[in-house]
Amino acid sequence: MKSLWKSVRKVRIKRLLLLVVVLWLWVMFVLAIVIDAYGRIDRARPADVIVVLGAGLRANNQPGPALTRRAAHAALLWQQGYAPVVICSGGNPGSRARSEAAACAELLQADGVPTSAIVQEEQSRSTEENALYTRSLMLEKGWQTAIVVSDGYHLFRARRLFVNEGISAYMSPADVQPATNEYIVFLLREVAAFNWQLVKEALNLPVTYVQGI
Repeated sequence: MKSLWKSVRKVRIKRLLLLVVVLWLWVMFVLAIVIDAYGRIDRARPADVIVVLGAGLRANNQPGPALTRRAAHAALLWQQGYAPVVICSGGNPGSRARSEAAACAELLQADGVPTSAIVQEEQSRSTEENALYTRSLMLEKGWQTAIVVSDGYHLFRARRLFVNEGISAYMSPADVQPATNEYIVFLLREVAAFNWQLVKEALNLPVTYVQGI
């Protein structure tokens, strides 16, 4: 009888665990849909600054496609008069010869944005630090509102991080999207990164650097 009860108990536990896994996967699926949908709407409006979130450089220290499309979109917003200043936010997390911000500034200049309208924030190594160090820079300059430019899949989490820092942020996705297979990978990474951010907030953990997020 005891043996039968143990068997029944094991079956129930397995079913419960399976149910938990299925529910978790369903929640993650819904979250992915929300992140994707949020990033497809351009919320740009007149602001004090435009903030370009950095992206990794190539092995030859040249900007990759993500930073290129973000900078191009920021330059377009500047040309349309949305803000007089563009902040390039991104340090040198991979020990490259130059920062992501420097590469961003170069791209902006090539698109007609003058050096006088570009500010480089070269300390940050992650999206969380993008928000943290941009806030310090904005407080120093007296800027209060920002259009945050990045790839669409990145904006849902980025908005939460910037709002957490007290910044009035209007999210604006780059016009060009990565290839579908790359987009899916980036979207899944954002789902994982957003979960990690929620855990950090729940446990009140300090700023942490995890390469790639």
